[in-house]
Amino acid sequence: MNAWLVQDWCTPEQMQWTDLPLPAPGPSQVRVKVAAAALNFLDTLMIGGRYQERPPLPFAPGVELSGTVDGVGEGVGLTAGDRVCGLVPYGAFAQYACVDAAELVAVPQGVDLVQAAALPVVYGTAHHALAERGRLQAGETLLVLAAAGGVGLATVQLGRALGLRVLAAAGGPDKCALCLEHGAELAFDYRDPAWAEQVKATTGGRGVDAVFDPVGGAYTAQALRLLAFGGRLLIVGFAAGSIPEIPANRLLLKDLSALGVVWGAWRRRNRPAAAKQMTALFDLWQQGAIAPLVSQRRPLSEAPQAIADLGARRTTGKVLLIPEG
Repeated sequence: MNAWLVQDWCTPEQMQWTDLPLPAPGPSQVRVKVAAAALNFLDTLMIGGRYQERPPLPFAPGVELSGTVDGVGEGVGLTAGDRVCGLVPYGAFAQYACVDAAELVAVPQGVDLVQAAALPVVYGTAHHALAERGRLQAGETLLVLAAAGGVGLATVQLGRALGLRVLAAAGGPDKCALCLEHGAELAFDYRDPAWAEQVKATTGGRGVDAVFDPVGGAYTAQALRLLAFGGRLLIVGFAAGSIPEIPANRLLLKDLSALGVVWGAWRRRNRPAAAKQMTALFDLWQQGAIAPLVSQRRPLSEAPQAIADLGARRTTGKVLLIPEG
């Protein structure tokens, strides 16, 4: 089989396209014939050794996939031919991947198997942020930063499905228009220096109940100022490249909460709850309440350029890599 390998911490362009033997699943594992691997911002970090989890070298990157079970190890309830998707530690950027069966969930009939690769990470993260960490209730106001990205659009859609008033912030008029198409009530271009004041004016000066923040950097300070009394800052990531320091006095003055959102680790510690979460998300998809936006389907061989585009924020929605052959 063909796979991309990281021999040493590197840039996407330095990965190696390699011919490898077909892997054999071990106990509690299955081998998946990959239908699609989805890109995530963490891929850019993991390849360079800058993510909090560092796989042993060499490794095939990629943490999100969909496909068909092709082989099973001992002690596995899945069978050959089962349609699955899931978050895996690494190994998705390959034609086949051996993964723990516990990492996978069934893809319902009627759901496109390739597109299913776009669901687990972004919608799982969005659901964990809004329902588990933020405990947002219908009628509350949510501001989503970087709302035109994969996790941003998922949060916009899910927030609307949960009955929230959803405001979006994104970079540029085209991205703002995309947010409106996917359910945001209003979208603000944060290239405009006045965007934060515009958000505040929209709420009548009260502020928003929660901010979904996958960006970090200077945007986090602006987000804190936009929170209403008792508001929640949902910290998802730091796509801007810098980790902000949060002044404790700002939390104290308005009874605010700053909450970390780490769906992957939560999922591993709460398997039954995570399984129910995935079932609920597939139900919402089949009802038409959410729908992953796949902006690009590219051959797996184009992974380096696709990852570079994602890291440079030249993409919207989710980008999928499709193995050839």
